[in-house]
Amino acid sequence: MVQLDDLDRAILRLLKDDARLTISEIAEKLKRPESTIHFRIKKLQERGVIDRYTIILGRDLQPRALAVVYIQAETPIIEDFLERYVRHIMKTLSMLPNVLAVARSGRDGVVALIGEDTPEKLERFVDETIRVLPSLHRVEVIPIDEFGKGNGLVGFLVGV
Repeated sequence: MVQLDDLDRAILRLLKDDARLTISEIAEKLKRPESTIHFRIKKLQERGVIDRYTIILGRDLQPRALAVVYIQAETPIIEDFLERYVRHIMKTLSMLPNVLAVARSGRDGVVALIGEDTPEKLERFVDETIRVLPSLHRVEVIPIDEFGKGNGLVGFLVGV
């Protein structure tokens, strides 16, 4: 685990809110010399704390309906095939534009964050794309109505 002091965390908070801030603007907000801010940002990049700068797409480009979908694969007769099949499901879902994130859960589970324009389109997508995959034990759809934390996640993940 990387150790961060208060100044490092303050710099990261500012950049997380607005990655376009200049070193001068950060220095002014934190009441520190520009050279100190420049040095700290350079060190944060070297240590891998800052990996890259990116944008979060606005509401107009984000899906209106979201759901977390849990997919559990059926354990095949030859258990060695389970690993390959779960990887196949993950790869298949990863190629679809309205699948925002895919992760493995346990040895036979896959979790996906899915977005669509409407709840009806989302349900249709699940029915026609996910539920039709062969050898599934369970598909559970958990609609997301509102984020308590992580609001920008969708804007970060959505493709254009």
